[in-house]
Amino acid sequence: MKKVTKAVFPVAGLGTRFLPATKASAKEMMPVMDKPLIQYAVEEAYGAGIRSMVFINGRNKRAIEDHFDNAPELEQELRNKGKTEVLQRVREIIPEHMSCIYLRQAAPLGLGNAVLCAEPTVDDEPFAVLLADDLFETGSDAGNCVADLISIHEEYDASVVAVEEVGREDVGKYGIVSGEEIKERMWRVNSLVEKPAPESTVGNLAVMGRYVLKPEIFDLLRNIPRGVGGEIQLTDAINEAVKCGKVMAYRYRGRRHDCGNKLGYLMANVETALRDPHLGEAFRDYLRKLKV
Repeated sequence: MKKVTKAVFPVAGLGTRFLPATKASAKEMMPVMDKPLIQYAVEEAYGAGIRSMVFINGRNKRAIEDHFDNAPELEQELRNKGKTEVLQRVREIIPEHMSCIYLRQAAPLGLGNAVLCAEPTVDDEPFAVLLADDLFETGSDAGNCVADLISIHEEYDASVVAVEEVGREDVGKYGIVSGEEIKERMWRVNSLVEKPAPESTVGNLAVMGRYVLKPEIFDLLRNIPRGVGGEIQLTDAINEAVKCGKVMAYRYRGRRHDCGNKLGYLMANVETALRDPHLGEAFRDYLRKLKV
């Protein structure tokens, strides 16, 4: 079985929920504390053993390329001023042996189309897909969602999607999985429906922004009709994959922050700040004293 060596990051979206902040800058570059969202996603993939990062870009996304590039002038300035700790953090943005590939999504045809754009680079290998809007906590308790998905893929030779239980009123916001629970936190998927009506009989296992997919998904993406919103839906292609072979769903450990909306983004900043070893206690004291 071929190893998962590449991660695909669809980053061509317009970020309309955060306008005007995202008018000239990628939403994936919005910071949570002092790191942009895309860096958290890349660090998660790197922590899962992936070294080749594939970014599916659109217009006005040059900041992502610049972020994952060397900055010799900045590093020299930090070195001259003796800011060794900050210099080290800047260097860690591009860890050892990591490579970045940038491809262009020519038209806004949806997540499925963005993943299809990665085919020339991924070729016939299994690969991970990470949506930077979803910030997954990593660590001893939370683990690493992508690493868990890769382990399940290797065990079952199947595509794997990360899922979370949501309220019935929210099923219309997500792709919803139904399937057979085979052990704790894991299901064999029978169907996957994109944004069903709340009154439908499907379950409440919602697909979140982490996937490990077999390369057969590319042929399916090429041939499925456009779905919800007139876009090529990744969930529709995965549902076709269910008919052809195994697709697994995994209820991830740890906590996810939905940074695709303003409330989730603010919550991610607050919780990340509270865990910061330098600022956390002072910020906690501030919140206790805050009267609103």
